[in-house]
Amino acid sequence: MFKVEEPEMFYANKEDFLLKDETYKIIGFAMEVHKTLGKGFLEIVYKDALELEFKWAGIPYVREQQFKINYKGTILKRFYTADFVTYNNIIIEVKSQLEVIGENYKQTINYLAVSKLKVGLILNFGEDSLKFKRVILT
Repeated sequence: MFKVEEPEMFYANKEDFLLKDETYKIIGFAMEVHKTLGKGFLEIVYKDALELEFKWAGIPYVREQQFKINYKGTILKRFYTADFVTYNNIIIEVKSQLEVIGENYKQTINYLAVSKLKVGLILNFGEDSLKFKRVILT
């Protein structure tokens, strides 16, 4: 099972939730990138800029982290590659498109499932302002 938190739910939630401080920081860096670059660039440009923000802030991350897929005890030839894994706990998927679509959720959920991590962030730089979704594997 999974749940998707819309920004309104995320900001309205006054209680502590899984990786709250880390998630806020990542979203803040993504907002800075969007504010500086605006929309219209390819995903790779936003990834490069976001990586710089992580480096400058000392945020632990791995870019293009690969995850093996186990099928009935056999590791498949193919693997998933997440854009970033930060704090060893949060998968980040960077998008630059008109809106976040169902396939983006499925992709992030699959990354969470194979990595055994619980929190994913979809960051979309392709709209007038940064849009994000928090995906939680339950």
